[in-house]
Amino acid sequence: MKKVSKIYESDPWLEPYRGAIDGRCARIASQVHAITGGGDVLSPHINNHLWYGLHRTEEGWVFREWAPNATRIYLTGDFNNWKKTEAWALKPIGNGNWEIELPAMFLRHGELYKLFVEWPGGGAERLPAYATRVVQDPDTKVFSAQVWDPAPYIWKHKGPGKRPHPLIYECHIGMSSEEEKVASFDDFRTQVLPRVKRLGYDTLQIMALQEHPYYGSFGYQVSNFFALSSRFGTPEQFKQLVDEAHGAGIAVIMDIVHSHAVSNEIEGLGRFDGREDLYFYPGEAGHHPAWGSRCFDYGKSEVKHFLLSNCKFWMEEYHLDGFRFDGVTSMLYWDHGLGTDFGSYDIYFGGGVDENAVDYLGLANILIHEINPDAVTIAEDVSGMPGLAAPREAAGIGFDFRMAMGIADHWIKWIKEKRDEQWSPGEIWYELTNKRADEKTVSYAECHDQALVGDKTIIFRLIDKEMYFSMDSSMHNLTVERGVALHKLIRLVTAGTAGDAYLNFMGNEFGHPEWIDFPREGNGWSYAHARRLWSVADNEALLYKGLENFDARMVQFIRKNRLFEEKAVLLTADEQKQILVFLRKNCIFALNFNPAGSFGDYGFAAPDGTFELEFSSDDAEFGGQGRLMAGEKHISLPERCPNGNQGYDHTLYLYLPARSAVVLKKTK
Repeated sequence: MKKVSKIYESDPWLEPYRGAIDGRCARIASQVHAITGGGDVLSPHINNHLWYGLHRTEEGWVFREWAPNATRIYLTGDFNNWKKTEAWALKPIGNGNWEIELPAMFLRHGELYKLFVEWPGGGAERLPAYATRVVQDPDTKVFSAQVWDPAPYIWKHKGPGKRPHPLIYECHIGMSSEEEKVASFDDFRTQVLPRVKRLGYDTLQIMALQEHPYYGSFGYQVSNFFALSSRFGTPEQFKQLVDEAHGAGIAVIMDIVHSHAVSNEIEGLGRFDGREDLYFYPGEAGHHPAWGSRCFDYGKSEVKHFLLSNCKFWMEEYHLDGFRFDGVTSMLYWDHGLGTDFGSYDIYFGGGVDENAVDYLGLANILIHEINPDAVTIAEDVSGMPGLAAPREAAGIGFDFRMAMGIADHWIKWIKEKRDEQWSPGEIWYELTNKRADEKTVSYAECHDQALVGDKTIIFRLIDKEMYFSMDSSMHNLTVERGVALHKLIRLVTAGTAGDAYLNFMGNEFGHPEWIDFPREGNGWSYAHARRLWSVADNEALLYKGLENFDARMVQFIRKNRLFEEKAVLLTADEQKQILVFLRKNCIFALNFNPAGSFGDYGFAAPDGTFELEFSSDDAEFGGQGRLMAGEKHISLPERCPNGNQGYDHTLYLYLPARSAVVLKKTK
């Protein structure tokens, strides 16, 4: 077996922190031993979800809850007219745990229930911490837990296998319909899933699955961590969606929110048994200053088991293939990374780091990969903490990927602050490929963040209001033509240089013409901007169709040729002519960012061989001018070119029209 270098061996700047890095690994290993009683396999010991909450037994039902500060707990619901009675009182069974056993006839599928928790000096209704089904009354807007005991879902398909280089389609179920409504799992399964397969993406990343009281939070203010959001449908409907995705060869991962919890008390975990710090840090540390939410106490054993069991539950109950962990930067630092300039390695290993959170994330990655060795874990981290997305054997925390969040920021900066005549191919190459060698990253030009109100998508920054009047392919509008051309170049160079994976947010592939604004008081509770206008991409007369065609061709080409298996190699970054050319595996990407200059017989250093033109952003089917012909062959000549990578002694000559890109593949 090949020896894996430690992160401080491959990065000499980390050598001074060797002790801290090894100390983290040792601490995580010791916690595994503590949880397992001296063993090294974590999964069999993480089963809170099978013990707490409401469960069927051979004799009937059992319900358990952890509430050490409670003095009395009552089960109330449809079955007892919501009355607190002794017959429905839980009994304390030690270590802060409470339990009630009930005959089978006492509870029926679909009935609503809650807890009434009493504590010294007070009491209130609460939803069970481990509730797996929570519903909202359409009239009163009140949330209740629901007895859920249908016939078991029969799974038809196995998981699609490992995703070493996922092509990710980030999506939100509720806003996936063109209708002004909250779309359902069935809507997505029948209308959007076939599109994802046709486009060529092999991984779905689904947002907002954990129950959240406020729809407009985009699912990031979670109240019920084990409950699938009922506003999208039933657990069985979601299982069918996952099952059919697997049947189509598409992996399904979810945005999991363990970085914080909604501060709500009646719906969430806030003051669950009257204490401020049952699940959360005491004092100021337990309150997020920017999000108005609560921060988990990752050092408390019961909280770690709660969150770890949450990971296991979602994987086992819904056959999910992994997670994108939200808000990892906020978890890692006591100041949540707010206003911090991560310009020194000292920040990653000093007193500002919440080492409890580091330990939890390490344990979570161990658990997830034990349950499914093919699982994908992605960290949403902007801080760049070394080792976060490095494997355990390299002294890392164990995430498979880190989101390359800086790339989207750079595209915004370049579009906002510079005319495209000033764009530097060298700077673009550097910022898109600058990453740690010991980690894998997910690249993207834009995700859901850039589509929200208060920000702008790339297409909106480029075209703005002209999108509403001039996207007909028969029209000639210079602003639109520029925007459409650059949209394709930006996405192609981002995907083509991606370190190890690529992500696109639902609808951005065709330059969705509207922003995202969820129903709220400020917009009259409108759904007009909380949907996706698929019809514009299906309209052959509109340029959106060409953008979608281009995205599909790009993604399918990357996937078919397995380009992410090898790193991209720079062939030339011509600052004067604004041309960027790079090699990936046996394919050449040549991009001309120049707004006016088209170059015939443009020569650059290249490998020896014959290269066939696979596609061009200028192709007519992509909304281009059709100045190039697919299938054209180009032979590199045995002459050294002073322009570009001197590791190659041949020169390839191409015609590169202005604001266009060509992709060629070596045939011999």
